[in-house]
Amino acid sequence: MYADHKVRDMTFQTSEIVLLKVSPMNGVMIFGKKGKLSPRYIGPFEVLKCVGPVAYRLTLPPNLSGVHLVFHMSMLKRYHGDGDYIIKWDSVMLDKDLQYEEKSIVILDRDMRKLRT
Repeated sequence: MYADHKVRDMTFQTSEIVLLKVSPMNGVMIFGKKGKLSPRYIGPFEVLKCVGPVAYRLTLPPNLSGVHLVFHMSMLKRYHGDGDYIIKWDSVMLDKDLQYEEKSIVILDRDMRKLRT
C-alpha cells in the first residue's frame, strides 16, 4: 500500500553505456553539500554482462583496477550524453570504496554583508 507504484525496475542490456556513482569522503563538506546531496557519477562505462537479477559487470579502465568489476543496479545510471554531472574518471583518485576527496580549485566571488545589528 505504501510502496511507490511509479518506480520502474531498471535493466541494462549488454554493450549499453552507463555511469557509475561515486561519493565524497565521509565528513568532508565541500560547497555546502553533504550526504545525500553530493552524489557524483563517473564514466561512461560499458556493461559487459548481467551477473544476476540486479548485478552487472562493467568494463573499467586500468587505473581503476583496484575496484571490483560487479556493481548493484542502484550504483548505475543510464548515460544520456549531457555531461554536467559527470566527473572525469582519470582526474579523480578513487579508493576501493569508490570514495574520493574533493578539493576546491579557486574561490570565484566573495561578498561581505552588513546587517542592521
